[in-house]
Amino acid sequence: MHSTLQDRLPRSPWAIRPGHLLLLSTFFISLLFGAPEALAHAVTSGDKGYIQEISGVKLLPFMYLGAKHMMTGYDHLLFLFGVIFFLYRLSHIGLYVSLFALGHSTTMILGVYFNVGINSYLIDAVIGLSVVYKALDNLGAFRRWLGFQPDTRMATLVFGLFHGFGLATKILEYEISPDGLVPNLLAFNVGVEIGQLLALTVILIGMGFWRRTPSFSRNAYTANVAMMSAGFILVGMQLTGYFIS
Repeated sequence: MHSTLQDRLPRSPWAIRPGHLLLLSTFFISLLFGAPEALAHAVTSGDKGYIQEISGVKLLPFMYLGAKHMMTGYDHLLFLFGVIFFLYRLSHIGLYVSLFALGHSTTMILGVYFNVGINSYLIDAVIGLSVVYKALDNLGAFRRWLGFQPDTRMATLVFGLFHGFGLATKILEYEISPDGLVPNLLAFNVGVEIGQLLALTVILIGMGFWRRTPSFSRNAYTANVAMMSAGFILVGMQLTGYFIS
């Protein structure tokens, strides 16, 4: 079910052009610095004010907010991109995305409902590490280092739990009204899943075209190294924020 670059690419990665690595690294890094709020699972100031002011059941607005969060959460999308990078069958894609959604939904809803928050800098650093982990997994690093392949399905579920805690922490910071809390959280989660499906559709269309070209085999290594670099930068940004805050 799971395939790595070790299985698909030539043994030597040094055939990859340095210019391609620089270009892709610059692209991913620009996403990090160009949208810092989205990367930290934050909500824009306008949405924050709306969440703080309203009360009662507001299903459609919270569905919209959930979809918007997913479509602009670059750390979330980077991890999802890594998860489906070497998945070709729709059944496999559906399984991994469902595991990620299960984890994300569980901790987001329960974290807000039971008022369980984690320091936002630390949880976002873990989310950055999830991007690094997936890139290393795609590169076949763990098989070489450990001598076996860790369970990718379990890892996807566990990191989904951390991604959900990241969002729950932000929602708690904005003091969502307890009036209509459960319906609004469920509506928000439905919106997140809608946004995830929309984002996944765009990613799969792009990957489908790319996989049909010779450049996929040539640049898959480069893309995952660039993704790993972006994950490390995100970790560094969040830890720096934690220690100076």
